[in-house]
Amino acid sequence: MHVTRWSVPVSTRAPSGDTNAYLLEAADPSSDGELGREPSVLVDPAARTDALDRAVRERSVEHLLVTHTHPDHVGAVETYAAETDATVWARDGRTDRFRDATGCDPDRTFTPGTAIPLGDERVRILDAPGHAPDHVALEAGRGGPIICGDCAVREGSVVVGAPEGDMRAYVTTLRRLWATDPPALYPGHGPEIDAPRKTLERLLSHRAEREQRVLDTVRSGSRSLEEILESAYEKDLSGVRDLARATVVAHLEKLAVEDSVEWDGQRAAAVATDAEDD
Repeated sequence: MHVTRWSVPVSTRAPSGDTNAYLLEAADPSSDGELGREPSVLVDPAARTDALDRAVRERSVEHLLVTHTHPDHVGAVETYAAETDATVWARDGRTDRFRDATGCDPDRTFTPGTAIPLGDERVRILDAPGHAPDHVALEAGRGGPIICGDCAVREGSVVVGAPEGDMRAYVTTLRRLWATDPPALYPGHGPEIDAPRKTLERLLSHRAEREQRVLDTVRSGSRSLEEILESAYEKDLSGVRDLARATVVAHLEKLAVEDSVEWDGQRAAAVATDAEDD
């Protein structure tokens, strides 16, 4: 299956300032570079550009879907749906969220495991929550690359912030992608990830290190969110303090579910270990 990426300028706080839109085509272009009219899938049309408009016109777009419904991934869903007459898909149980985000009524719904036929191939929907509750990833052909949305980035890290983000689910998603071992990951922001396992291991290590800092901070006596935030980050948070705060909350919520801390939404407390109980 042929995957083509378009970097689309959007209003986003991602370092690149762009969101990636993708076209998945049932067959590669011919040897002379000419595009055929093979069926294709448009993914995450965040906004319109001349280049993306031209690419959509030159192809037979039969399906349109998004990895998740954050504003920086859905801006041109409604217009491209009208112009292509593509089947618009939304996650089952999240159609109201999709409609509110896109202004578009879905034609069909999918669940994790749904396979969308594309020529002799198929695009399979993978559950990938964490960054957003409705997040999915797309496997482009059997054993093919995965369009992973905001699960991973080649450099830096992904924001997983409460209340949208679920850190426990996000870590599980990273582990599932690692176990799948795709040949490549195509992220929502930035370049192709051509060493998926190495990148996923880096992201897992980053999350484990941040979580340990949060836990150590609580165990050292910090109680309020601001106290924990100051100790959990050693860098200047100017311009991203709200994102860091939401991330710390997501870590605290995960630690609370795992009975490592007590967290009531305002203050945290350490949970005594077995050794301390003795």
